[in-house]
Amino acid sequence: MRRTRPDRTARPAAPAPGGAAARQAALRLLTLVLAERRLLSDAAPVLAPLDPPDRARAQRLATDTLRGLARADALLAPLVERRPPMPVLNILRLGAVELAHGAAAHGVVNDLVGIAGRGKRTAGARGLVNAVLRRLSPDAEARWADLPAPRLPKWLRGPLVRAWGAETVAAMEAVHAMPPPLDLTARGDPAVLAHSLGGTLLPTGSVRLDGAGQVSALPGYDAGDWWVQDAAAALPVRLLDPRPGERVLDLCAAPGGKTMQLAATGAEVTALDLSDERLGRLRENLARTRLPAEVVVADALTWEGGPFDAILLDAPCSATGTIRRHPDLPFARSGEGLGDLIGLQARMIDRALALLGPGGRLVFCTCSLLPEEGEAQVRAAVERHEGVRAEPPEGAWIDARWSSPEGGLRVLPHHWAGRGGIDGFYMARLRRA
Repeated sequence: MRRTRPDRTARPAAPAPGGAAARQAALRLLTLVLAERRLLSDAAPVLAPLDPPDRARAQRLATDTLRGLARADALLAPLVERRPPMPVLNILRLGAVELAHGAAAHGVVNDLVGIAGRGKRTAGARGLVNAVLRRLSPDAEARWADLPAPRLPKWLRGPLVRAWGAETVAAMEAVHAMPPPLDLTARGDPAVLAHSLGGTLLPTGSVRLDGAGQVSALPGYDAGDWWVQDAAAALPVRLLDPRPGERVLDLCAAPGGKTMQLAATGAEVTALDLSDERLGRLRENLARTRLPAEVVVADALTWEGGPFDAILLDAPCSATGTIRRHPDLPFARSGEGLGDLIGLQARMIDRALALLGPGGRLVFCTCSLLPEEGEAQVRAAVERHEGVRAEPPEGAWIDARWSSPEGGLRVLPHHWAGRGGIDGFYMARLRRA
């Protein structure tokens, strides 16, 4: 195919107000992830100067680009003679993704040519950006649709194929390539919330919205009627089944989605986390939803408390189950340190069991796709602790595909693919004698 040479005579039009600001911020986010190998959760300083709509748009543009990075590169490859430097390449990638998603070519091209012209490292490529994106725009959507879903990086794909098989991993990758819907947990009746927001009530009780836009602008946000929480992340509390008046401990509680679920049941909740900064978000969420919990800043491995009737341990993990919502993770992580995480998880299970009263129950969960951070941990914990057993879960909300032989629940992203997918999660309920 013919390759496009830079059009050095092109001059950018004035950027559209607002649109250029969000696109510029999205490019900074791409640099954060692809050049600095950091997560988008570190992006607060980049987004702080923007107003809420532009902030939401910048995040969406960056996540869409990361989710479709391999596809964008495939679209661009025939149109450039050699791979440009990363700052220029990221401008082209962002433009390719926007055009492939149906954005107006005039606004995309003019804004990105203007951004290129203002950058010290990209000014010389202004003509290239203009020429490539204009050449791409007529058939970007059709060509994008013909491209396969991006594959997971080797450090993750190999272990997952060994664990679940190539066909299952390919199904996960197909879901990862789709923009995820927004899931909410209701403080009150989820059916009422679904009706009021025009959402879908999922079998597990979460409310799912498509194309929700800016979260804080949705009805009921300021009133604390709901909080954002993926449907899979809401399952461990259902498995724990807390009851009014029970003493319940939420270990590794921040940012607080599960804490709010626990508090909404009427349980007496203690929310513990090592990070006071992250607990700040939890306190804000509790204040917004007007739900009570005792908040404790402490190390879960050394904190003295209890005994508790029930404990929820959402342990630190690789977070590989959240890639459909966090496509930055495969680029910012490399699989290093997994052994340390697995060791930490085992120690936290041991400590949590020690904080339970007789007959108490512990739900251990991780948002990981790796059996080493799920099924293997539960089997090992039962072997280490006499009198501790895994209780097979029951309930009409449980999808039959989730049942795992050792007594837990294994949720994979391609489950509910027809509904928009779901995060990967593992959870099991352990009972002390």
